[in-house]
Amino acid sequence: MISLSTLATFSIAVLLLLCSPGPNMAFVMTCGMQYGVRGGVAAALGIGAADIILTLLTACGITAIITAWPPSFDLIRYAGAMYLLWMAYKALRNPASAIPATAQAVALRTVFARSCLNSLLNPKALLFFMVFLPQFVDAQAGMVTQQLLLLGLTLTIISTVFHSLLSSFGHVIRQTLMRHAKVAKLQARILAAVLSLLALRLLLMTR
Repeated sequence: MISLSTLATFSIAVLLLLCSPGPNMAFVMTCGMQYGVRGGVAAALGIGAADIILTLLTACGITAIITAWPPSFDLIRYAGAMYLLWMAYKALRNPASAIPATAQAVALRTVFARSCLNSLLNPKALLFFMVFLPQFVDAQAGMVTQQLLLLGLTLTIISTVFHSLLSSFGHVIRQTLMRHAKVAKLQARILAAVLSLLALRLLLMTR
């Protein structure tokens, strides 16, 4: 199986990658601003669920099959972009809901599902799992599938804890905004802007 030194190196690498600004970080922060800590944690759990799914796909070799089909990259990113733009439209269509929004005002399972789907519809995530995880696998040690599952589980735990803590910063920003009624009304626009930028990022993305 994987040695403790390899697992430690892998964990440090994951932390460094998580500290780099990315779509998941922006999404969790926005959810923390929009729905409070519980909403941010639900988003973090959604990302964790997506990580588990991608780990299973990688361990089974399905990720490699999907990415080997040339049109898959564009199909996934276009679907992700359309989904994000749809969420941005909904945020602008119902701006009033952004003012009193709390974890109770929106179903946590909805935030969870949106976050999970947002991660799965990012083709770079598929490529990341296919390329990153195998680098820490020792083929000579055998049980490659089990090693991939252990690495994926470790990544999921670190990612979920990291993003859960990150959501608290979004909540602090939300609390600050809520003290100013005029600024608080901009929350829906902020959410729509973040989602639109993430969609644009997907549309401009290349392999």
